[in-house]
Amino acid sequence: MNKLQAMEVFVQVVDAGGFTRAADNMQLPKATVSTLIQSLEATLSVKLLHRTTRQVSVTADGAAYYERCLRILSDVREAEESLSRTRLSPSGRLRVDAPTGLASDVLIPALPDFFTRYPDIQLELGCSDRTIDLIEEGVDCAVRGGVLGDSNLIARRVGILQFVTCATPDYLDRYGRPVHPDELMRHRCVNYFSSRTGKLFDWDFSRDGHRIQVALPGHIAVNDTNAYIAAGLAGLGILQMPNFMMEPMLKDGRFEQLLDDWSTDPLPVHVVYPQNRHLSAKVRVFVEWVAELFSNHPGMRLPKAAPPTRPTPFEVAI
Repeated sequence: MNKLQAMEVFVQVVDAGGFTRAADNMQLPKATVSTLIQSLEATLSVKLLHRTTRQVSVTADGAAYYERCLRILSDVREAEESLSRTRLSPSGRLRVDAPTGLASDVLIPALPDFFTRYPDIQLELGCSDRTIDLIEEGVDCAVRGGVLGDSNLIARRVGILQFVTCATPDYLDRYGRPVHPDELMRHRCVNYFSSRTGKLFDWDFSRDGHRIQVALPGHIAVNDTNAYIAAGLAGLGILQMPNFMMEPMLKDGRFEQLLDDWSTDPLPVHVVYPQNRHLSAKVRVFVEWVAELFSNHPGMRLPKAAPPTRPTPFEVAI
């Protein structure tokens, strides 16, 4: 039995909460994962996991061993990377999750530069507007927009998003152009709801120290960026979206900006990763690359003074 491999498998099983998901995350047969755990328990003469047909949980001995394994594996990786850092670039599979709009409009177009710098990294980029559990799904890090509420994650703030309110010319011809946020109550608006809670997100506006936050009427609500924009293009209502996504469509006339003398609260953007994980070289370089990318993006760079953030979590309409 390879003791280090067995320890890595054990940590993955505990983190994932089961053998099947751990096997998928490590790209190993489930039978191999099960055999390694059994061999590890036999070698240690202790039961590390409680197994039922529905779930796997860690025993008291297993919990203590898990913490030791984390420290040992972290030390091993650090030792390996310290020897290879000067002669090898980071390598291996890197699993990242990002919101759909941010991935398609900002991250993916810039990836040729990333792969030029780090050709030995194999990137798996999950794209959705759903907030995932990084540990359960075996994801190394994620780009997230909004106020963070998960204390189990380490977060680095890498950018902000500014928002624009807009509608199609066809919609404005039919329903008129609002000149004050209060007038939106008489309009149709496309709403966005949380995939996690089902809650509709309020809209906010500020001008000259006066702030308005409202829940707006609408005939449709969605929880996906592409669907949100499609609803707007279909003339179903007014949208509030990040500038970087709407700018091309504002320039070509598909949308027109509204209430441009009012501002909206910026949305912070972070890269997050589990705090009980050693920050590997491939994760480190990806985080640094994202931070650099956003710092050079006119619609996302952080200002010198930290801006206000939305008062409620926003699970990401970006």
